[in-house]
Amino acid sequence: MHNERLKEKVHDYWNKASCGTDATKRSKHSREYFEEIEAHRYDIEAQIFSFAQFTRFKDKKILEVGVGAGTDFLQWVRAGAHAHGIDLTQEAIDNVKARLALYGLQARDLRVADAERLPYPDSYFDCVYSWGVIHHSPNTKQCLAEIVRVTKPGGIAKVMIYNRCSLFAYYRYWHTAFLKGKPFQKVSTVLWNHQESHGTKAYTLKEVKKMVSKHPVVIKQLKATFEKNDYLSLTPRPYQWLGYVAACLFGWNKVGWFLTVELQKKEGLRDEQ
Repeated sequence: MHNERLKEKVHDYWNKASCGTDATKRSKHSREYFEEIEAHRYDIEAQIFSFAQFTRFKDKKILEVGVGAGTDFLQWVRAGAHAHGIDLTQEAIDNVKARLALYGLQARDLRVADAERLPYPDSYFDCVYSWGVIHHSPNTKQCLAEIVRVTKPGGIAKVMIYNRCSLFAYYRYWHTAFLKGKPFQKVSTVLWNHQESHGTKAYTLKEVKKMVSKHPVVIKQLKATFEKNDYLSLTPRPYQWLGYVAACLFGWNKVGWFLTVELQKKEGLRDEQ
């Protein structure tokens, strides 16, 4: 019951405005509105292209879990993928439908659905993609299990979740807890209460490995690269210099806020629930 109440809070938060839509003041669903959202997203999150590899999935059946403002989903459709998309909110689905109509494009399927209970059969998609979504769900582990379940044997799952051992997470702790006289508050508590929707979680690389080990998959990529968005988070400039030094000391692929994991589902095995 607690999870359902939390999920309602998550739904209500994102139903007010999909992720990234605060990057523009243009008229909602206008061409300028969507193009400014896209320009902003790929300016600060340029690694999405190298991670998603949209053009490699032409004529493949893909699912995006959490379509949001539809920026990445548009790339799947443009690339010729047989694109399916779900989101917890009607706001997001309306965004994507308006966006596709604006460019004269169509998706195979768009619907409101819960990532913890994906409305698709087992082993259905060549690729399942989710960027910055399942850490907002009360049961992130169940979301991952569902993503693996609907991925075909030999297929790929590409997921980004937040990294708790990132410089951004510590920056949030410093400003939201330490400087507020709460030095003993955990980083996880800070993120849960103060990072986007209530209940936001972040994971370490070790925790992700453990979570993934329960499923019939092979890890093809697991890293948290220090990127441009990490620099932008660490302001003013002295924090940016500190971030650069910390990344050099602790590892450029370990301290980024975005933890990316690419999985390949094993062939000849049943899904483990």
